[in-house]
Amino acid sequence: MNILLDQVLKRFIRQGRLDIRYADGKVRSYGRGTPHVALEILQQKVENDLLLNPGLLFGEAYMDGTLRPVNCSLYDLVDVFMVNAMQGTHPGAVVTSKLRELRRVWTQYNPASRARRNVAHHYDLNGRLYSLFLDRDRQYSCAYFPRGDETLDEAQEAKKHHIAAKLKLDRPGLEVLDIGSGWGGLALTLARDYGARVTGVTLSTEQLAESRARAEAEGLSDRVRFELVDYRSIVKRFDRVVSVGMFEHVGVGHFETYFAKIRDCLTEDGVALVHSIGRSEGPGATNAWLDKYIFPGGYSPAMSETFAAIERTGLWVTDCEVLRLHYAKTITHWRKRFAANRTVIASLYDERFCRMFELYLVGAEVAFRRQGHMNFQIQLTRRIDAVPFTRDYMFDAERAAHSMAHGRVEAEQLEERERIDAD
Repeated sequence: MNILLDQVLKRFIRQGRLDIRYADGKVRSYGRGTPHVALEILQQKVENDLLLNPGLLFGEAYMDGTLRPVNCSLYDLVDVFMVNAMQGTHPGAVVTSKLRELRRVWTQYNPASRARRNVAHHYDLNGRLYSLFLDRDRQYSCAYFPRGDETLDEAQEAKKHHIAAKLKLDRPGLEVLDIGSGWGGLALTLARDYGARVTGVTLSTEQLAESRARAEAEGLSDRVRFELVDYRSIVKRFDRVVSVGMFEHVGVGHFETYFAKIRDCLTEDGVALVHSIGRSEGPGATNAWLDKYIFPGGYSPAMSETFAAIERTGLWVTDCEVLRLHYAKTITHWRKRFAANRTVIASLYDERFCRMFELYLVGAEVAFRRQGHMNFQIQLTRRIDAVPFTRDYMFDAERAAHSMAHGRVEAEQLEERERIDAD
């Protein structure tokens, strides 16, 4: 048993109780009360790792199977660690976090070549993986739960129309730029339901191929096109610009470049909408394990540094909404779907990959429930009068989209009943 780790954990665990079976068989308890969790350490090296750099090496030990929960879920174990980590009493975690903050400009330096590699690391995985835990439209960003009891598919559909309402798509034929277009779902929705002409740009070859195939299959290739292009290379102007889940990959040293590009891509009366993960507690640094294994170069920006960058570009912030627990609910759905399809996913990759992805989803959900993470949607314009004085137009557009979707479902159900009767 590592004596120094034992002493650190005595001060570190202040909420809940943690039992540890060390590699030499000794068992120690830390804290008291609930929740009560336990883990087993199978190698002495892991004890040293948890003392020196827990932010990175806890995750690696779990992936390797040299650290594992005992009689509790991974979620419960991570929850206890994160709640106590917020008190800042683990010296190894405090030091490594400060070092990451000092180095963050370098770790998030994302020129075009590096940005392409970072995107490929996560988004060019086997395409079937994402179909096994995302909704049917493969929306890989925070869903929107206006009631709170929506299914994942309903909430992701609501998210798209919530964004569309803020884009003020009040007439057909508007030219829309989708920066970070994913698997194409938002672009296709804007073209199909709002009559927009959309250009989607991505750095993922997997997403590009899937998006183009979907546009062709839906007969929308004449109104939607997808390109493998870095956002910094775009020179055309558009009536609307939308960017969902992409700002997190820009890097702190490129914030002003990103918003300046949005400004330059907007027509004088254009409207932009940026949807991003954010942090409410101020600037920080990305967890070392998350940066190494999941999102290299990624960072959830604080609203303070986001607004500061926007101010330097001369854009107007005409609306801002904070979505607090919506992403936590979204990831709960993803975790359940991942668990239901775990055997299939393991056959695509291996057990270590599954543990890695499970830890990523668990850590992300706990961050949104416990550590001040949220989502924000910022509406931007070049002109002060580009949108109406009040937000009523957003609500009207959203209600109209809901009625349209309801009517489409009823029509499909009627068509199905008629087909059954005909048979």
